[in-house]
Amino acid sequence: MTKKVYTDYFFDEPAYNTHDGGYIPLVTPKTDPQPLAVPPLLKPDKQTATDDYYTVTAQASETQFLPGKKTKTWGYNAGFLGQTLVFRNGKKTHIDLKNDLPELTTFHWHGLDVPGPITDGGCHAPVYPGETNHIDFKVMQPAATTWLHAHPCPSTATQVWKGLAALVIIKDDVEDQLPLPRNYGVDDIPLVLQDREFHEDNQFDYKADYDPDGVQGHTALINGTVNPYFDVTTQRVRFRILNGSNRREWRLHFNDDLAFAQVGSDGGILPEPVYMTKVMLTCAERDEIVVDFGQYHAGDEVTLMTDDTPLVTFRIKDYAPDNTQLPDHLVDIKDEAPTPGLPVRKITMDGMDEEVAMNGKKFDMQRIDARQKVGDVAIWEIRNTNSTKNGMVHPFHVHGTQFQVLARNDGPVYPNEHGLKDTVGVNPGETVRIKVKFDLTGVYMYHCHIIEHEDGGMMAQIESYDPDHPQTYHLMDMDTLRNAFAKEKGVKPEDVWMPGC
Repeated sequence: MTKKVYTDYFFDEPAYNTHDGGYIPLVTPKTDPQPLAVPPLLKPDKQTATDDYYTVTAQASETQFLPGKKTKTWGYNAGFLGQTLVFRNGKKTHIDLKNDLPELTTFHWHGLDVPGPITDGGCHAPVYPGETNHIDFKVMQPAATTWLHAHPCPSTATQVWKGLAALVIIKDDVEDQLPLPRNYGVDDIPLVLQDREFHEDNQFDYKADYDPDGVQGHTALINGTVNPYFDVTTQRVRFRILNGSNRREWRLHFNDDLAFAQVGSDGGILPEPVYMTKVMLTCAERDEIVVDFGQYHAGDEVTLMTDDTPLVTFRIKDYAPDNTQLPDHLVDIKDEAPTPGLPVRKITMDGMDEEVAMNGKKFDMQRIDARQKVGDVAIWEIRNTNSTKNGMVHPFHVHGTQFQVLARNDGPVYPNEHGLKDTVGVNPGETVRIKVKFDLTGVYMYHCHIIEHEDGGMMAQIESYDPDHPQTYHLMDMDTLRNAFAKEKGVKPEDVWMPGC
């Protein structure tokens, strides 16, 4: 039977970021090719059959991206980005969050179903310089590729730009049984896609690059590597791809249009593989793909591209033949009926530049914009009010849950959107319907994941509540946050540069 292979990016072409007035095209690096950096796995402090213990340290360092001077960077247990954490469904996880940076930060577990707001690690959970906070949670979700990043509103974009992002892989018994590559670093490879601008002496200068519609740079960084290559030593390779950019969309394809199978999205494995030659990721989305390099021979090269720019060159080495086939069905995803009687929650993502808002309002850290009962299954309709002529795709993200995408403008979803998601790109003028359920109580943010847009106010908060156990939350306020940054930087509060404000 011939499998259908999709050959388009699905999203609306007029809304691609290439049409932005402030678009910065990627430039192919002139530096020598470098081996693709694969972030090492973070070793647990302690591990038992039921519990894992980790220390995650946010630290300042220097990284050699380009010839010449090293770049000042931040990372998690690393100079830039971070070591990869591995969690297992069903295990209790205990983490010391250590801040060795010169300013406060937060540790947001993007895609994890954990209590909010403190464990979730948004703006209400600051860890101050020199301090260590502790969190405990039980992993209660299927195998997936999630991630960790800083989220101290409105300085999320600045801190992510400096390097505060790391992959978090969840494993479970179901995924263990699937015929997927899983030898990390050999045939199970993360690809964190980012872009940066290098200024004098190879330094980042976020303030100089600032754009309220999202900061971009001319140089692609793949796992923090400029102009990388990867030696392929197995016929089949699984890539866990994260769009870790502040703004940039990535439209991926191989230079010879090699087809591949997408097997996972944000929240885990898809119900069935989707075969394609092209895939587009908006900010914060994750796609897992399996590539079969069986048509190549030792000495061949094939290149992963975004639009017309090469990203990674795959150098084919000798490998053992592997005729493993993906099954037509991968996993079952529970399809829960919406809770009767609930109104549809209508959310709008509005504006551009400094005028961005959600439902016509700027984000307020102390305002709860919506409430939803724990366990209720609600329909949300997300509308991008930008015009189709000059608007942009807004990636909509919800903390503390994985949702299902039900419809786009009352029509079908994209073929690779049938799995669990925590981020969905919404085209200008489009309404996307999703099904949302919270399993835990807490205050959670939902926002556009163009990071400058969330910092600029395209963000709101929902309380997931249990009517039998009402809770009161101490929510961070802007004055406290600004005063803390002012003290750390040695300036007056009114002189703190917070571009999102």
